[in-house]
Parts: sequence; C-alpha cells; structure tokens
Amino acid sequence: MNQQPEQIACDLLVVGSGASGLSAAVTAAWHGLKVVVVEKDDVLGGATAWSGGWMWVPGNPLAKRAGIHEDPQQPRLYLKNQLGDRYDPERVDAFLDNCPHMVAFFDQHTALKFADGNAIPDMHGNIPGAATGGHQVIAAPYDGREAGPLIKRLRKTMRETSFMGMPIMAGPDLMAFLSMTRSFKSFWHVCKRFTLHLLDLAMHGRAMQLVNGVALIARLAKSAEQLGVTFMTSAPARRLLIEGGAVCGAIVETASGAMEIRAARGVVLAAGGFPNDLKRRRELFPRTPTGAEHLALPPTSCNGEGISLGESAGGCLETNIASPAAWAPVSRVKHSDGSIGHFPHIIDRGKPGVIGVLSTGKRFVNEANGYYDYTSALVAAAPQGEEVASWLICDHVFQRRYGLGYSRPFPVPVGPHVRSGYLTRADSIAELAQACGISVEGLTQTVKAFNDNARRGEDPEFGRGSTAFNRKQGDPLYPGPNPCVAPIENGPFYAVKVMPGSFGTFAGLRTNGHAQVVNASNTPIPGLYAAGADMASVMGGYYPSGGINLGPAMTFGYVAARHAAGAGAYEC
Repeated sequence: MNQQPEQIACDLLVVGSGASGLSAAVTAAWHGLKVVVVEKDDVLGGATAWSGGWMWVPGNPLAKRAGIHEDPQQPRLYLKNQLGDRYDPERVDAFLDNCPHMVAFFDQHTALKFADGNAIPDMHGNIPGAATGGHQVIAAPYDGREAGPLIKRLRKTMRETSFMGMPIMAGPDLMAFLSMTRSFKSFWHVCKRFTLHLLDLAMHGRAMQLVNGVALIARLAKSAEQLGVTFMTSAPARRLLIEGGAVCGAIVETASGAMEIRAARGVVLAAGGFPNDLKRRRELFPRTPTGAEHLALPPTSCNGEGISLGESAGGCLETNIASPAAWAPVSRVKHSDGSIGHFPHIIDRGKPGVIGVLSTGKRFVNEANGYYDYTSALVAAAPQGEEVASWLICDHVFQRRYGLGYSRPFPVPVGPHVRSGYLTRADSIAELAQACGISVEGLTQTVKAFNDNARRGEDPEFGRGSTAFNRKQGDPLYPGPNPCVAPIENGPFYAVKVMPGSFGTFAGLRTNGHAQVVNASNTPIPGLYAAGADMASVMGGYYPSGGINLGPAMTFGYVAARHAAGAGAYEC
C-alpha cells in the first residue's frame, strides 16, 4: 500500500532560491501571502550567489537621486535598436515600467539596500538610446553577522572569482586590489579588507564581508526570513499539481519522503534555466556537438528542471531568440585538490596590454567589448572543424599588474599557475605560439602589428577604447593615450586558453507581461509563473548591457508575486 505524501498548504510556492525566486518570495510575503521556497541544493542562492550582482534597471531611484533624469523612452529606443524584430513590447514595457518600482519597494520595505552604478555605461555606446550611466544598481555590502544563523544556509561566493573565499566588489574595491602596488591608499584598503577576512575565516569559517551576488542573496534571504517565508533546502520539486487546468502546487522530494505542497495562488518557477543540461545544450547551443564543450558558470543544479516542470503543464520553451545562452568567455581551472572550476574573463580583457587570438594567431574581436560580444564572435570566427577556443596573450608586466584570468597580480606568485598548466609561459611570442598550438607566423605578425599601433594608443583593426564602455573596462591609471591599449613586449609572455561559456540561458519558458507562463496559443496557464532564467529572456537573446540577467530576474519575480497577490499599482 502506497503511503500518501505529507501535505502542507501555502499561498505561493516558489521553486528556486536565486534572485528571481527570492524577489518573488519577499514581495508576496510583504503583500500578506504565506510563501514556501523550495531549493534543490542544500544551500540558498542559486547562480545569483556566484554572480557579480549587478542589475540593469533604467529609471531607478538611485539614479534620480543623483540627478540623472532620462526620458523613459530612451531605454526603449536603445532596446528597440538592439533587439530588432525580437523586441516584445508587452514584456519590455512590463520590465521598464516596473523595474524602478521594484528597486523602490525593496529599498523602502526590506533589508535589501542598494549602491548605484551610475558611472557604468551601456555596452554598445554607438547604438541610439545607449546611456553613459544611471542604469545600474547593485546590492550594498552586507555584514554576514546581521544574517544570524541564516548565514549557514547561504551559498558561499564562487571559488574562482574570490580570493581565498573573499568576494571583491566591482568598482572602487576592485580598483584598489588592481592598483595596490601603485597607490598607498589602495594598499591600505586591501590590507584592511584582507585582515578582516582572515579574522572572519578564523571565527566563522567563511567570508562575512559580503558583496556582489552573495550580498544580494543574503539581503533577500534575510528579508524573506523576517517576513515569515518558509525555506526548504535539499527539496527538489518533482511534479506540478494541476487541477481544472490550473497549477495549484507541487510534489517535492525531501529527506523524509515526498511532500505535497498545495499553493492557493500558484507556483513561481525560478530554478535557474538549463545551463547544465547537456541534452538541451547539444540541441540548442551552436558548435557544441556533445554538449560538454560548453563551460557553464552556474551551479550544476541549474539543469533545466524548472523548465521541464513548466512544459509538463503546457508551457513552451521559447527558442526563437538571438542566442540560447548568456555567453561569457571562460577558462578551465584545475585546482590543487583535483576539482575543476570555471573562471569568467570579465575584467582582464579590457585592460591595456592583452589581446585575444584564434588558433590562426589572428585577433577576431575588440577585446574590451562585452563578454557576450567576445564569445559570440569567438563562436562565429573559430575555424570550422576545430575546437572553439581562443587564447588571451599578454606580457609579464601585464600579468604582474592585472593578473590573467585566475592567476592573480603581484604579490601573488604566478609560478603555480604555470606549473598546473593553467597558464602557458614562454620567453618569446614564437615560442608561446608553438607551446599553445597557435600558428607561429600568425601570432608573430599579429603581435607586431598590434604593438606598432598600440605604442600610439591606437587599434585601427577593432577600435579598442573607442566607446565609453571600452574605456570603463580599461585602466584609468595607465599613462598612455588609450586606457585599453598597450604594447605586448616585455617577456616572458603568457597565454590562457579561453572557451565559450555562459552565465546562464536565455531560452526559457514563454511568458506574458505578468510573468505568467503561456501555452502554445499564448494563453496564460492559471497559477503558473516563471522568472529569472526559467523565463525566456526579455532581451530576446541579446546582451545590451551588464546586469540584463539580474535586473529582469528581480523585476519579474516582483511582477509575478504582485500579480499572484492581486496587488494594484505600487507608488514609489
């Protein structure tokens, strides 16, 4: 005789505990709903905890407080020019109309506070509507002690992007680490940060100075806890409950057996998309014949289960998008314990004194452009029949000043990364090319031509340093005429192999402006919502600016919860 699963009831069930899921949970709970969050992993945070934490939210209150008052039509113009025929007016309007209110809501009513990124320009400054700033926010740094016992349930920062477990915040914090040998102020900042981190490791066994994605998750999770949200970890949702065509809960697997969670207002799918689903990757990703060629950055638990749940209720996977994934250039890191990690090349490519080349030894892109741009160009340009790969090439001065990928700048030694095989080192460009399997003639000619122009601060081939975004990626302390361009001439020389990877997936469940999952006839499925990477990208598979994953994730989590709660217009 089969034992009936334990039953519990709530108003809203949220599947997944990244930014979109916690945004929905906090918003719904604040509006008086009883909320349960189920998470497949044994910690909360999803892929968001491993992210940089930036959110693209045009018209946000922090920008307005700083005196930035742009025409609401400007970001629409930018997106229309970027997305073309994949511009979805209903969903774009839902995003742009609600994202300022989302920021105001969390800032005023929860533990989530923000810092601005007003100086960060949109990625494609030559596109009409692009802004030079005022579109970015990030969670303010958070003292993990304020989370109390909850801190033990939160995912730690990504190993590869932290230093000994210490997350470093983009902006002045990161700049201090990169300039610590050139500025006493920066050196003192780094010393204080690292000393406090060592104390935290000794006392708490983890970083407690939380920034970036871990700060966002900690603040959201604390807000949810304060509002009475129930968290269930190690609890994957296995099947949706559907009655009369409406989704009304799910069967969840727990350590004590199956549990039936009834949700009167429905279910929000926010399980992180399918970046680690090899079958879907093989079917949808270009030049990925086995699916394993792709170096995904999110946790392995982000493997498409939320999308499969949506499909079981009649939802459709939207694949008519520019790209199925949020591309990022990634290198493979073999750690001393034998584990393999993935490092995203976000910062290093735009600094002066590095280039990216193919196996032919030729450059293929403006390296200081966005990470999506670099990777999509790599996928298109890599010679057919070969592994899709590139190499970032630099000299000793560059590596010691900025680091190269996972290898840190001075005073961290570079030798271990050479011995592990992560970096290739050689005394000449020709020897470096030969060691990497790159065309010797091609790379030699490329570096010579690049250097001849770089000494004048020029890059006639790709225009590196020609946009505000490029220059933001460069080094403001570099004495040359172009903060993104410097010659590669002081040996020894280094290379790191960089391959296509992603921050997550853009293909997702088709939704409407309320974040409701729709069926093949574009009719909403009652009681079923999707947000974050489980929802098809509102950007149509394009990447117009940094933060276009988390900005919509937070916003549509907020939109879904308010729709489920029957909330009216929110006034800032």
